Amino acid sequence: MPSLITAGPLPYFHRYACPCAMPTSGTNNSRTAAVLHLFQRLLERWIPSSLTFAILLTVVVALLAYFLTDAGPVAIILGWGDGLSGLLAFMTQMCLILLLGHMLANTAPVRKLLIALARVPTRAASAYVFVFAVAAVTSMLNWGLGLVTGALLAREVAVQLRSKCVKAHFPLLVAAGYSGFVVWHMGYSGSGPLTAATPGSFLAEVMNGNTVPLSRTTFAAWNLLAALACIAACGLLFRLMAPQKGAAVHEIPAGITSGSLGSDAEEVVTPADRVDASRLPTLLIGLALVAYLAIHFIRGGSMTLDMVNWTFLALILLLVRSPFEIIHLTREAASNVGEILLQFPLYAGIMGIMASTGLIALFSNGLVAIAGPHSFGVLAMFSAGVVNFFVPSGGGQFAVQGPIMLDAAAKLGVDPAVAIMAVAYGDQWTNMLQPFWALPVLAIAKLKMRDILGYTALTGLVAGTVMAVALWLVS
Repeated sequence: MPSLITAGPLPYFHRYACPCAMPTSGTNNSRTAAVLHLFQRLLERWIPSSLTFAILLTVVVALLAYFLTDAGPVAIILGWGDGLSGLLAFMTQMCLILLLGHMLANTAPVRKLLIALARVPTRAASAYVFVFAVAAVTSMLNWGLGLVTGALLAREVAVQLRSKCVKAHFPLLVAAGYSGFVVWHMGYSGSGPLTAATPGSFLAEVMNGNTVPLSRTTFAAWNLLAALACIAACGLLFRLMAPQKGAAVHEIPAGITSGSLGSDAEEVVTPADRVDASRLPTLLIGLALVAYLAIHFIRGGSMTLDMVNWTFLALILLLVRSPFEIIHLTREAASNVGEILLQFPLYAGIMGIMASTGLIALFSNGLVAIAGPHSFGVLAMFSAGVVNFFVPSGGGQFAVQGPIMLDAAAKLGVDPAVAIMAVAYGDQWTNMLQPFWALPVLAIAKLKMRDILGYTALTGLVAGTVMAVALWLVS
């Protein structure tokens, strides 16, 4: 499919940034490209910010509670207000995942690794597949790490290919980097499975205090095979979307170079400065944290959101060169967390309305009425995909929808692991259309959502099909 490049020139790019690249003939004005361009323009004009999504969803849920239940305005307001603080611990865990993932991706050893990886592709066609595959693997390890790694790797690959006078379509590289996020909830940092495996979590409360271990969700053979199938299918998709020889491409601007994120250098004058510039403090606490993690797992401890965060914090502490560097990394990463911090209380308030007014039971009974044990997984996935447009945070979505799906699964006699992964699949599938999590990627690449949405929409279609088949077979 060589004609999937957005019609018309993008003002930010130079078509022929490489000095030894000669203009070639080719056209981008196919019918497919025109449709994608129109789709991108419509989304850019009409999709509001993620914060507005959360506010609108609050209004919609309040109206549904008013018209579909016996709750009055006062009861709805009280349910919402009482629920605002219901996810404070969970909110901290999720924000740490994003913060630590961003920090780890920007440590010097990881950045050097990214530059080394960027030198691997020698042709543009293989570069798109390579960037997607690396981003997918890192997203399965940690979703925050995967987002940042995908964006940084796409930029580094574009720089390296430009130095070799190989023309690469930069928006497609960035789309490949972001598309790796389509499998994040199948992996190590998936908030739904981790929450269900955490004693005392809100999902455990729904299951009468029981938990679902990761061996039945994240590390289940069927989930791992589905993840591999998604990566293989989407990798093939990006190979097919590579522009054919002679097609016009939009290369990375000449002003963007390798490793241009800034310096963490600090002036060392006083004895206190020398301590802050020493590797010893971070090394000591990092080794202590590694020792704690080892003891925890040796004694049979489970993998939870906290353990994921402490694992990546330990890696950061061992990889940085000084407290100065870790302070610098924290400042760089903190700007990505603020908007999420503001939205989680809104999601908690939504959950409060649904729980206090009976909307959860109403929706659960509705799903049971149309679903059977065999079709439940697929229907739950599609419903979760729709909800994800309004609750773009995976953790926030599980807060709102997880109890509903677990209750419905219990009534139908469906394994709760299937319900958990169905919501997880629905969340990650439509992230390819929801712009919320693309924001850090686009900021690093200096692009707009319309530049990559045509490609990521196809990623969502292909990956969503694979996930639906997997849920159908396992149900």
